[in-house]
Amino acid sequence: MRLFKNLTLLIGTLLISASVMAQDIHFSQFYLSPLNLNPAMTGVMSCSHRLTANYRNQWASVLKSNAYNTYSVGYDMRVPVGRYDNFGWGVSFWGDQAGELSFSTMEARLHGAYSKRLSGNRKKSSYLVAGAEAGIAQRSIDFLAARWGTQNDGGVFNPNLPSQEEYDFNNFLFADVSAGLLWYGIVNENTNYYVGAAFSHLNRANQSFNDGNEDDEEFEAYYSKITIHAGADWLLSDRIGLVPGIVVLSQGPSLEVNGGTSVKFRLGNTSPRGGSTQAFHVGAWGRVSNFLDQGVWFDAVILSTRFDFNEFTLGFSYDVNVSNLQPASNSNGAYELSLVYKICNPDRRGVFCPDF
Repeated sequence: MRLFKNLTLLIGTLLISASVMAQDIHFSQFYLSPLNLNPAMTGVMSCSHRLTANYRNQWASVLKSNAYNTYSVGYDMRVPVGRYDNFGWGVSFWGDQAGELSFSTMEARLHGAYSKRLSGNRKKSSYLVAGAEAGIAQRSIDFLAARWGTQNDGGVFNPNLPSQEEYDFNNFLFADVSAGLLWYGIVNENTNYYVGAAFSHLNRANQSFNDGNEDDEEFEAYYSKITIHAGADWLLSDRIGLVPGIVVLSQGPSLEVNGGTSVKFRLGNTSPRGGSTQAFHVGAWGRVSNFLDQGVWFDAVILSTRFDFNEFTLGFSYDVNVSNLQPASNSNGAYELSLVYKICNPDRRGVFCPDF
């Protein structure tokens, strides 16, 4: 029985690793990872510069030392253009490692976006932003750690037996191109709302660990991804506000929806240059996703906290697993840490933007 459980866990690990080969990373705190969400969010901020860092650890209760680890760092800045418009540019890097086979992806990207004011003035306006990004990525996997059915020797794993598959290489490089749009409206320095969409992996690069081209059966195209997201920030009183948000991710056969809201408790006044409000957030979110052809499942309840202190933002979230994996995970899903730091240089023509 113990051997059966171990084999079941191993097979599950392999299946999980295989399933992510053509899928993207995701953060529960998507609202604190703007460059990973939509290239049109590059430079969209009230300050002049922004540094971001995100870390996610998932399925440690099931996979132990083979848990999924995802990290991301980014920098972007806002450059005034004319009287009202802005250009944003930035760089980012993210990495991910999953499962017993150490399936890993690393990518470095350049981001650019242009913000065009459609109407209004400095304190009340609406903007349309178009953005794009281009990057180079590497994927790798440790095939030597794999266990195949052909290596089953009377119910015991025998690494000396031949493996089931052979691959031409264990890592490869590929280019990645994405684009997006964002519209946001500013009612005043404390109230705003936005909606955006992005189309990722426009070039659909080959993801196979074997040689091949688009005419070969070995060619495995990177699924393009459509992202639709929206959010708002408004005060209910002088000290209490709501910060709702939702993101819909559709990539190949996979669908994910993450939505909810945070309650914001203001602790101080807004920075005179339009920086972050001193506030404490407590939020609850829900994530649903599909599982192959078995329909859409409620996957996790996400509990989040966030602390804003002038130009600093520190966020923490925890995913409570409620899917069919709950008996194995004991409801333990993932935890995330997010850090955002903004540099607010003096800017006479500064504008108020959504506070990502």
